Amino acid sequence: MCGIFAVHGVDKPASERPRYIACSKRLRHRGPDWSGCFVGDAAVLVHERLAIVGVDTGAQPLISADGKLILTVNGEIYNHIALRETLAADTKFKTHSDCEVILPLYKKYDKDLCNMLDGMFSFVLLDESVTPSRIIAARDPIGITTLYQGWDSKRPGVVFFASELKALVDECDKIVAFPPGHVYDSKDASTTRYYNPSWWKGDADGPDATIPTSPADLTRLRETLEAAVRKRLMSEVPYGVLLSGGLDSSLIAAIASRETEKAAQAQFEIRKRKLANAMSGNTTPTGLIDERATLAAWPQLHSFSIGLENSPDLLAARKAAHYLGTVHHEYTFTVQEGLDAIPEVIYHLETYDVTTVRASTPMYLLSRKIKAMGVKMVLSGEGSDEILGGYLYFHAAPDSTSFHQETVKRVKNLHTSDCLRANKSTMAWGLEARVPFLDKAFLEAAMNVDPREKMFTKGAEQQVDADGRPHMEKYILRKAFDISVDGKPYLPASILWRQKEQFSDGVGYSWIDGIKDHAESAVSDDAFAKGAERWANDAPSTKEAYFIRQIFDDFFPSEAAASTAVRWIPRGDWGCAPDPSGRSVSIHNAAYEIGD
Repeated sequence: MCGIFAVHGVDKPASERPRYIACSKRLRHRGPDWSGCFVGDAAVLVHERLAIVGVDTGAQPLISADGKLILTVNGEIYNHIALRETLAADTKFKTHSDCEVILPLYKKYDKDLCNMLDGMFSFVLLDESVTPSRIIAARDPIGITTLYQGWDSKRPGVVFFASELKALVDECDKIVAFPPGHVYDSKDASTTRYYNPSWWKGDADGPDATIPTSPADLTRLRETLEAAVRKRLMSEVPYGVLLSGGLDSSLIAAIASRETEKAAQAQFEIRKRKLANAMSGNTTPTGLIDERATLAAWPQLHSFSIGLENSPDLLAARKAAHYLGTVHHEYTFTVQEGLDAIPEVIYHLETYDVTTVRASTPMYLLSRKIKAMGVKMVLSGEGSDEILGGYLYFHAAPDSTSFHQETVKRVKNLHTSDCLRANKSTMAWGLEARVPFLDKAFLEAAMNVDPREKMFTKGAEQQVDADGRPHMEKYILRKAFDISVDGKPYLPASILWRQKEQFSDGVGYSWIDGIKDHAESAVSDDAFAKGAERWANDAPSTKEAYFIRQIFDDFFPSEAAASTAVRWIPRGDWGCAPDPSGRSVSIHNAAYEIGD
């Protein structure tokens, strides 16, 4: 991923170039590898690059052969090779960048190109072949990448776009989080939805509701997730996996480990043949020593975990990594180190949501460690709990319709929570996180499963299947991978059937308790009692929320900035506690032990 900044509709863009480069510089943590700028007749496009695909030739903004189309992109297009092949007859590509396909696709399909892209992306495309010039902007279907749009009431007709809020706060008095699955067109100032999957109306009430009735196809679930991981290993730089030891990250690691081993074996055979051919001659070719060295150093998947000392996640991740044979890197942090980092985390997150800040802090600390090792891309497990109703509070759903409606709502709002966290916590250090569970094909398979097959029980009501497996949260996903391939299970049973832990809980229960204790001492009773006077809208309901909100206001004091933040509040009508921690759910302690 990268950082993008764009403005359209300005009178003298050349004179304002330094100003807008300064705005984009606030995004440079997202793209430390290079900066590019294009100034048009009425627009400025700036790009901060993190080079992962097309490393040598993919600098942006990208410009079409005739110089009329200019493009800046944040993200990855996984099907770019297939798209190139369909365009090969009448297109000459200038780079190896996966993003360049957007230019010829626009020429051929206009805004309809968005539905042809398989990936995570936010882009702004300037078309100077028409008068006045036209700009379109789009965001991926679920909002894995971040994008904001802004306006200045003193400058009618001028519109801004940026990957993060901080690049716009000094320029705009109105800012919105650009909606996922939408495309903006300056021709009529419209923002329209292009992503309309079959399950999208599942959260509606009345006759418009679409509640699926299809039984779970475990083979389809397994194969679409494997394909999702496989395509996300597209990289020209070192990569790894985030491994908490929970189901989601462990499954992604298990699949990635198998795919990496396949790729390594294929690479080994190619190099082996090259070495054999070289050795059959009388000369030593250039690079022969390197080829010999490579034979003894197959690529291995690297995994990364973080937690307080002896936390549940560290112990489980260690076990999963040992089983999978990854090169595992384990980091510990203290509660005080986490507290010290919270202001930086809030600055990068650009939200005051308690749940997001809790979970983002260890992820932010871990990302710094990973980037220091030279790794630029990691796979992560976000999205599974929303898609499959994996959070423990889902056990309280009154019926299957309510269960499904909640999953759809949670998926639709991922861009305000888990996607935002995964993107900004990692990109704060120029590390890209890819999320296979949010692949369009996997979403289509999993979101169309009859919700009755996703519902679960715990404790005395616990049901088991014919194999003795508990019908627990995310049962169908666990069951889909409860098989052996070539005599080896995907995961140990104790990992595959491990109870859900919120990430902020799994890193160590003392982490959340530590934040609460610190907020209790940092926020006086008198100040907290006057919170509703200080914030007329969305006043904090706990001292922890007050503590986080005042830090947010220090960085982003404008109402325009605050309006983009969304707080996640658990389902009160399901009897859920106001504290989003998994431990606050009544069934958290109604656990079970699954042996290997």
